[in-house]
Amino acid sequence: GAAVAAESSTGTWTTVWTDGLTSLDRYKGRCYNIEPVLGETDQYICYVAYPLDLFEEGSVTNMFTSIVGNVFGFKALRALRLEDLRIPPAYIKTFQGPPHGIQVERDKLNKYGRPLLGCTIKPKLGLSAKNYGRACYECLRGGLDFT
Repeated sequence: GAAVAAESSTGTWTTVWTDGLTSLDRYKGRCYNIEPVLGETDQYICYVAYPLDLFEEGSVTNMFTSIVGNVFGFKALRALRLEDLRIPPAYIKTFQGPPHGIQVERDKLNKYGRPLLGCTIKPKLGLSAKNYGRACYECLRGGLDFT
């Protein structure tokens, strides 16, 4: 539990010269409870709390990168799974939310009465601009609402 809390907040596998420039206690994740998984050997549920100062305000990306980033590649663990995430209202209030609601998106797309469906074509696929456009076209032609 403590290793997960450290690895996902301020812990490193080596001494870093910048460690002495600030007090890391303010930013450390803390494992505050460990329970064995009933009926399983060597499996535990660890409860970890993070100080809000660890996260950039209004950034879902920063929060998730911190909590479930490289800790999932932590070799000291055989397996790790995020089961629950509780976000304090004080942190939720830092998110501005979308500039407009779903109705504006539906009006722009002229799509109503069903979920909107989209995809992301990742640039790392190395597509030329022409083939990237073709992939977007085929996705939209196949029924997606946006790419």
